[in-house]
Amino acid sequence: MAHIKSYFTKFELALWGSSSLVIAIFFILFDRTNYLTLAASLIGVTSLIFNAKGNSIGQVLMIVFSLIYGYISFLFGYYGEMITYLGMTMPMAVVALVSWLKNPFEGNKTEVKVNSVSNKETVFMWVLSAFVTAIFYYVLKYFHTDNLVPSTISVTTSFIAAYLTFRRSPYFALAYASNDIVLIILWSMASVENIKYISVVACFAAFLVNDLYGFINWRRIHKRQIDNG
Repeated sequence: MAHIKSYFTKFELALWGSSSLVIAIFFILFDRTNYLTLAASLIGVTSLIFNAKGNSIGQVLMIVFSLIYGYISFLFGYYGEMITYLGMTMPMAVVALVSWLKNPFEGNKTEVKVNSVSNKETVFMWVLSAFVTAIFYYVLKYFHTDNLVPSTISVTTSFIAAYLTFRRSPYFALAYASNDIVLIILWSMASVENIKYISVVACFAAFLVNDLYGFINWRRIHKRQIDNG
């Protein structure tokens, strides 16, 4: 416990604690039955606080979250989310984990070396994401995916986020924040049919705050690494 308190700042512990509390409260208020959703939410928010520190443990937890979230999406018929997380986010989290482990900052395995993506590579990323989005659109349409447009947009934001995570760019957190907004909209639609999914909306609202903090902190880490390098 002492190590955790020294590793995370008071703000980070408060952010994780308050996020977990919000998720638990909304679960109690609107769900109370699907403990798998609660587990996925708590694992997900924990992964984000580690990701914000550039710690590869965050990627391990993201792999676990992707497995559970993919199953939850399958149950509701959000095949886009299921295919995205099981077929793209999870495999790319594995790749990102390898990348982060291979690129520690000055041998510190609890902090990845932050990378900058060139303008040329950014163009390549957008072209690749457009190609992936087009493929997924027709796949999702074939499976009669609910809420096709936001589900397709979620594929785009998820792919960009996963790509930037692999490349160790601070902007991966901003891309995930964009994805969180899409998912808040997507699960809000689901909650109209079943009120218990409001707990999932609360989960991604918590994720949004954590991802925004992750972006801010990665910018700080990058500056510190440059100054110390």
